[in-house]
Order: sequence, then structure tokens, then C-alpha cells
Amino acid sequence: MISGEAGIGKTRLLKYAAESAGDLRAARVAGFETESQLGYAALHRLLLPFLDRLDTLPGPQREALGSAFGLVAAPPADRFRTGLATLTLLSEVVRDGPLMCFVDDAQWLDRESLEALAFVGRRLHADGVGLVLGVRDGEPGAPPIDGLPTIRLTGLSDADATRLLASLPDTSFAPAAEGSARASRQRTGLPATSPVGLGTGTGTVISRIIADSGGNPLALCEFAGNVAGGALPTAPLPLGPRLEAHFQRQVDALPEDTKSLLLVLSVAPSDDPVVLWLAAAALGLSAQALDAAVAGGIVTTHPHPAFRHPLIRSAVHSGAAPGELRRVHQALAGATDRDSAPDRRAWHLAEAVIGLDEDVAAELERVAERARGRGGYAARAAFLVRAAELTPDPRTRAARYLSAAQAHLVIGDTAMARSVLDQTEPDPGTPTARATAQRLRAAIEWLRGRAVLAPSILMPAAAEVAAFDGRLARDMVFEALASGMMTRDRTVGMTLDDLARQALTMPWDRSARPAIPDVVMDAYCTRIAEGYAAAVPKLRDSVEALLTGDLVETGMPIALMAYVGAEDLWDDRGHGAVMERLAAIARSQGALQALGVVLYALAVNELWAGRFDRAESCYDEADELAVALGTVPKGPSHRVELLAWQGRRAELLVGTDDAINRWGGQLGFAVMADNAYHALTILELGAANYPEALAWARLGYENDAPGQGNLLLPDVVEAAARTGDPATASAALARLTERASLSGTPWALGVLARSRALMADDEQAEVLYREAVKHLADTAIVTEQARTHLLFGEWLSRRRRRPDARTQLRTAYEMFTDMGAAGFAERARLELLAAGEHARKRGAHAAYDLTPQEKQVAVLAAGGSTNTEIAGRLFITTSTVEYHLNKVFRKLDITSRRQLSALLGDAVKAV
Repeated sequence: MISGEAGIGKTRLLKYAAESAGDLRAARVAGFETESQLGYAALHRLLLPFLDRLDTLPGPQREALGSAFGLVAAPPADRFRTGLATLTLLSEVVRDGPLMCFVDDAQWLDRESLEALAFVGRRLHADGVGLVLGVRDGEPGAPPIDGLPTIRLTGLSDADATRLLASLPDTSFAPAAEGSARASRQRTGLPATSPVGLGTGTGTVISRIIADSGGNPLALCEFAGNVAGGALPTAPLPLGPRLEAHFQRQVDALPEDTKSLLLVLSVAPSDDPVVLWLAAAALGLSAQALDAAVAGGIVTTHPHPAFRHPLIRSAVHSGAAPGELRRVHQALAGATDRDSAPDRRAWHLAEAVIGLDEDVAAELERVAERARGRGGYAARAAFLVRAAELTPDPRTRAARYLSAAQAHLVIGDTAMARSVLDQTEPDPGTPTARATAQRLRAAIEWLRGRAVLAPSILMPAAAEVAAFDGRLARDMVFEALASGMMTRDRTVGMTLDDLARQALTMPWDRSARPAIPDVVMDAYCTRIAEGYAAAVPKLRDSVEALLTGDLVETGMPIALMAYVGAEDLWDDRGHGAVMERLAAIARSQGALQALGVVLYALAVNELWAGRFDRAESCYDEADELAVALGTVPKGPSHRVELLAWQGRRAELLVGTDDAINRWGGQLGFAVMADNAYHALTILELGAANYPEALAWARLGYENDAPGQGNLLLPDVVEAAARTGDPATASAALARLTERASLSGTPWALGVLARSRALMADDEQAEVLYREAVKHLADTAIVTEQARTHLLFGEWLSRRRRRPDARTQLRTAYEMFTDMGAAGFAERARLELLAAGEHARKRGAHAAYDLTPQEKQVAVLAAGGSTNTEIAGRLFITTSTVEYHLNKVFRKLDITSRRQLSALLGDAVKAV
């Protein structure tokens, strides 16, 4: 990305790059301020030469791009899937040779096009595609472009500015002041003489021009022209307004017909000169009126009329009288075809209106719906806001503002969503409209980092609308529950328990077939309000529904909540299957935000299975997706449990501090603080620091959150038993006994038997330890299997049964070492040493110096995935896959995928 102020040379630099590209193909597009509301318009212009390859894209991507461009009747295009489709299409194009894409004035691209291109830019690597965007600094309202390498252009040095001025023809100071030039050469170390002859009479003027322009090339040229005309640049305004005023003076000197035609040109579509000439004719303007502007260097005519610089367009537009501007828009609306360009026509009609006009407002609403069908939510928001402004009826106006706020929220513009939503207050309309408004307010608070407020906003509104729109009410309660389970005891205005009880007593239509979110909501609310025993059957139903039901919608909040039921039941198989299903659907749909959330739960599943490499790959992929989406990777705060098992204390403390203080404290996400407490418990248990482990475990134990509260119970029993706190150990064991017995899964029964063994006398303990080993062998929870062998071995060692102890401790040590659980492995090694066996310390697994994405590609390739399959799974191109594989082969000194599979071992089996 090339950024800089107006006139700094971005367009010239892009033109130079295009001309220097040699045999490379080039695709070009420029943003225009008057077209910034037309969703996907710029992307369509850029990709138009390549749309004959649309059929080569995978089905969902082909549908997304076709929907965005209005080529097919399909659901609204997801903006991230559209970005992925653009990346895939460009990677297909470069099969015929490298391609350069040049995008000028990107600050004026419609938001959807800009987001798609930014997504592409963040994913390009070794694809034969180049993307260069020119962006003007400080343009108000321009959407941000994050995550791209940036070059910022600054002004010319005094010496270079002097050279530029000396090279200009037809200026009154050529030759210019030799003293000014010599001073510049002396400051910059240039020779004392110049090949350009500069006179001595205008040195002060040259210094003034250079100083006022700040080295801006356009300003230098234009201010020099002022001097040639006998005028000096005026007061020290910001450079942009001064240049615009300069151009306005040039336009003011033109004939009236020419100025009128320039005004038409300033708002006419950039890619349709026919509309320009039809509108001009309707206004009684002839094409010859443009001659004076061409002669004055205001416009160029090849391939069709265009302003020499965007600032001239701005000057013409801003300098026009309001009435004259409305007349031009009316003419352009009449010249625009209703069928081929309804969006532009409606916008011109709206700009031609002063006051209220329901007919035009209705036309805007129709094109807003058309924009929604293409996924152009920024355009939809703009059309609806203008429609609302023109609407006479208060209730209709409120409804249109409400729809506009929804569109703003979809694109993540919470400030505009909130501002527009406030416009609905005088007449919020029907109960459904009022509830929808509150639903939007809750979503805005969530996105602003105040999710703690969402339940108290959503639940009263859901109760009010339940009799009128049961589906809307259920969805609102589900969203309230999602935010409540994330924030827990930090909710404001309503407790989680109150929320659950209210949800269970609402007047739902029990005859209707429940959707998956309804089943999940009923199970979790029962768990919170009525306890574990009443919830177990419903929790099982929720897991079954997530496994087999029709998952029409897999985004938030279902991705945030899907794991809880299986976790609360100690159902390892259900947990893994549900998350794998959600991940597969999210990948196929291009639902990247939901996929990022699911990957965190998948990482925990891999962690339990002792596949730490795969867990790390899941976390890395989630971070990669965050970068692709232009957000900040979550970092160590979201992988604290893995860091704890690996014994990486320093990194863990950084992550837990962030999770407890920022995520839990500032943002109110109690789930993050509880994750941190659990991770610190694991870390201290691994180091046999039992008092510290118990102190951290107590925090999560007291919160007793669904899912996490159950998984913590065996840790509380172990830490309390080893610390000498039988009261706490007995209380935790009682809770565990009740719940594990009701669950009845091998995982639940295994940790229950182990916990009972810790509290039992010698006669019972051995039987219980062996029972625990047997139960856990039927699960995929390798971490708990290894811990059971460790505790059993320690118990045997304390009873001086050293040969038996060594068997258990050796098994534990090998399991912990193989998975990379450094703290627990060291604890097992020391116990094994005390039992009379020397276990040699093993080094850490070889990391091979692979980057996170190289590791992901390597594991998938070793597991048998093709390059195309890997590209689809990781949302990159096949060229990037090939590039990473080549680097992996070099780093590992191998030549085949078979060698890769042998080298990566267990990580491959997990794929």
C-alpha cells in the first residue's frame, strides 16, 4: 500500500510501476468518490476481464462472487467468502502468467471491494499476483486498511524540489534564483553549480514555493503556475484545501457552459461516458463546451473525459451551488437506465430532492434490498439512511433507520449503527421493531467490548416480543445466554441464574419443532437454573442435535457455545465430533470468524488427546485467520492451557495476566479468567506445588461454570488432598461423585475413581486406581491417562512397592514426554528416580524451525491432503502451498511426502 497526501505522487508512482512491469499483465481500477456507495462496484471493474474463469472456482466461492456482482440469484454474499473467491480467481488467472493489480484512490473504493482486496493482500505470498494500492491520507470516512505492508510518500527534498521547478516550462522564474539553488545544493551536499541556469531575481519566491508546498510535487507545479500568473500562494492553510482552492480559481475563470459541463462530469459515472453526454444534452450543454477545460489543462479526453486530478473534481463539486447540483443529479437520473444501473439512478434521484419524497425513498429502499442480495451492506446502509431522511411517515422512517443500523452493524461500523439506531427512538414502531432495535443495541455493546450489558438489554425485549414473534424471541434469548455464559458473574443488570430461569418460564410454543439453538438453550438454562441432575438428559440431547441436526447457521453465537454440553458431560468423543463438524461446515461456507472460534475448541480437544503439536497448529491457524480478517491475533491469552501443560511458565504468566486483567477484568469475559485459573492450576500441579495449585483451583471451583467447573473437580481433589485440606477435597469429591455418576462416561468414571483413590485407605485405593486406568483407557483423554499412571505410581512408591511403582511411573514419564508435557514429565522423572530408576531426560520435540503456516501445510501434506485441499482448508492459494512445501522440504532435508509423514509422526495421525 502506498499512502500519502493529495498530490504527493501516488498516481504517478502507480503509473510508473505499471509501465515498468514489462510483460506482466496488469489490471487497473481507481476509486471515485461518487461511486463509493455502490457495493462491489470497484471489484467488479477490476475482475471483469477474468470473469470468464468464474466456473473454475469451488461452488460456494463461485456463488459468492456471482451474487456480489449480481450474476446469479443466490443468498447474500459473505464478504470474507467473496474475498476468498477473489483470491482463488486471481490465482487461477496467473496460471497463464504473473499479474499485477493496481488500485488508485483506494480510499474511495466501496467498502466491500476494499475489504475483499485487503483480504487478498493479506493472503498473497508466492502466488504470481502483485497488488499495489494507492491511498490518500486523512480522507474522512474512509474504511481502514490494516495488515498490509505500507510505503508512505513524503515531500521532495529542497534540492529535488528546486530541480523540479527548474524543469517546468513556461514559468516566470526560469531561469530562477541561483542563490536559492546554491543554498539548496549546499544543504544537500550537491555540487556548487547546476546544469540548470537559475536567475537571481526570484530566489525568495522559489524558497517560498518550496516551503509552502512541503515538497509536494503537485503543489510545486501548481504554485509555480500561480507565480507565472502573478500570484503567490496565500495563508498557511492545510495543503489539500489550498490546492482545492487553487483549482477552484482555475475553474472559476472558465466560461459558464464549461463550468456547468464540468459539474456534470464531477458526478457522472466514471465508466459510462454515454450517461455524461445524455445528461449534458438534457441540460442544453454541447460537447464543445469542454474545449476550454481541455485547453486549460483541467480535463483530459482519452479514452473519455476525466479530470486531470481528483482534487479538481472535488473543487468543482464543492464549489457548486446546491440548486445547480440538484439540477445536474436530476439530469443524470434521467440519463441512467433503470434496468442496468438502478442503484445509480436511485442515488441521483435522491440527491435531486430537497425535503421529503416517499416515491424516491421507496426507490432507494428497493435498491437497498438489491444491494443486500449482493452482500453490499455498506451500500444498503447508505441507501436506507437516505431513504429514511426522505420519508414522511414517522413509523416507516423508523423502520428504514432500523434496517440501516442493521446493515452498519454487519460491516462492523458500530458508531454509525448506534447513531442511526438513535434515530428510531421517537417512534420505534411494532413490538418486533422495538425488539429488533434492542437486539442491535446489545450487539453494539458486545462489539464495543461491553458484552456484560447484553443480557439485561436482550431479555426484557425478548419477553415483550415473545407473543408476537417467537422465533425472534428465542434467538434473542440464545444470544443473551451466549453473552451471559461468556461473562458469567460479571453481567450487569441481570445474573446468569436470573437469565436462565426467565428463559425456562417464557411462553414458548412447545408444539413447534425446536431448532438446534433451542435444544442447546434449553439444556444450558436447565443446567444453570435447576442443576446438573435435571440437565444431563437435555445436555445429551444438545450434543446429539449438534452432531446430527440441520446446522443451517454455524456462526456466532453457536460456535461460542457448542462445546459446553459435551464438556459438562465429560463426553470426549462427542466434543471432538461436534467441533470437527462445525469446523468442516465453517470451512465449506467460508465462515472465517466462526471457524476461528471453533479452532480454539478443537485445540483443546487435541490437547486432551496429548497431541500438543496439533493443538498448537489449531491456535496458529486461528491467529492466521485473524490476520487475514484484519484483526489482531489473540496470542498467549487464548492458549494458556497448552502453555501450562508444556511448562512454559514465563509465556503462561503473560497470557494469564492478559486473560485475567484485560479479558476478564476490563472486558468482562469471565470465561477467560476461569481458563487462566485452570491453566495455572495445571502448571502448579505439574510442578507438585500443591498449595499454589489449590489457591488457583479454588477460584474456578467456586464459580462452577458449566463444562469448565466439572473438568476442574479432579484437580481440586488432588491439590487439596496433597495440601492436607480434607474438607475441600471431600466437598469437591462429593460434587464429582454426584455428577460423574450421572454422566456415566468412561472419562467421568475414570477421573472419579482416581479422585476417590486419592482419598481412600490402602485397601481400596489400589482397586480404584486400577479402575481409573481401565476407564480412561476407553477414552481419547491421554493427559488424564498419564496423570492417573503418575498418581498411581506415586501411591505405590509411598507404599514401598518400588517395582510396581516403576512400571506406572515409567508409563507416565514416557506419555508425558511424548506429548511434550514438560512439568509433569519432570515430576514423573523425579518420582521414578526416587523409586530406583534413572530415566534420562529427553530433549524437546524438534521444531525444525518451521513457521506456523509451514507446520500447518506440512502436517496436512503428510496426512495425504492434495495441494488444492490444503489451499481450501487454510484459505490460501495452491501457489502458496507449493512455496511452503518447498521450504519445508529444504528445512527438513527431505524430498518426498512419504518422508514427511514418517518425520511428523503423531501429528499426522490427528489430521
